[in-house]
Amino acid sequence: MKTIGLIGGMSWESSVKYYRIINERVRDRLGGLHSAKSLMYSVDFDEIETLQRQGKWEELTALMIAAAKNLEKGGADFILICTNTMHKMADAVQKNIGIPLLHIADAAAEKIKPAGIRKVGLLGTLFTMEESFYKGRLTDKYGLQVLIPDRAERELVHRVIFEELCAGEIKQTSKEHYIRIMDRLAENGAEGIILGCTEIGLLVRDKDARVPLFDTTVIHAEAAVEYALLEL
Repeated sequence: MKTIGLIGGMSWESSVKYYRIINERVRDRLGGLHSAKSLMYSVDFDEIETLQRQGKWEELTALMIAAAKNLEKGGADFILICTNTMHKMADAVQKNIGIPLLHIADAAAEKIKPAGIRKVGLLGTLFTMEESFYKGRLTDKYGLQVLIPDRAERELVHRVIFEELCAGEIKQTSKEHYIRIMDRLAENGAEGIILGCTEIGLLVRDKDARVPLFDTTVIHAEAAVEYALLEL
């Protein structure tokens, strides 16, 4: 079994979910008392969020590279960045380590494509929804057409993530807002919706949407297990 390196804490609410899913899937696959071999480097998310808000992406890139190098030195065989937004610097991280980085957008796309879906909605932070590092990868590498909510809806999605979900707050009113936004994405042609923030799955489930939901936390964690057990 390969050792999984996790860069977590962004937020720890979703990192807990990663750890649980990874260990549950290893147990399901191998039985008995098996659990995953893993290392986690968990950051202080307040520092990360402040730098994001200030647009200091070079500093954030340096922090992610340092975390990945520490995991590599600690014996990780491959790396996961346990958040969608920080994949903005995934290519830079990969260039600075000698082990693979499993990209969360790749894992999502490889789950979506076999379903025959060509047009997907995307929910996440403003950075993930508006910038090209995520949408562009889905389009350029996998041929997916990506739809995002309108500006006011994007701001609401972003606010709920940072002010509520990252703090462990689950509000029914916010869930209702998200359901309406997902409905509009479906009305505009989305055949599925990517939950492109690792906390969104804490708020909405498959039953809340008209179209299939692709929870990137679950997908990424399961991809890690598949890779860790690839040769077993």
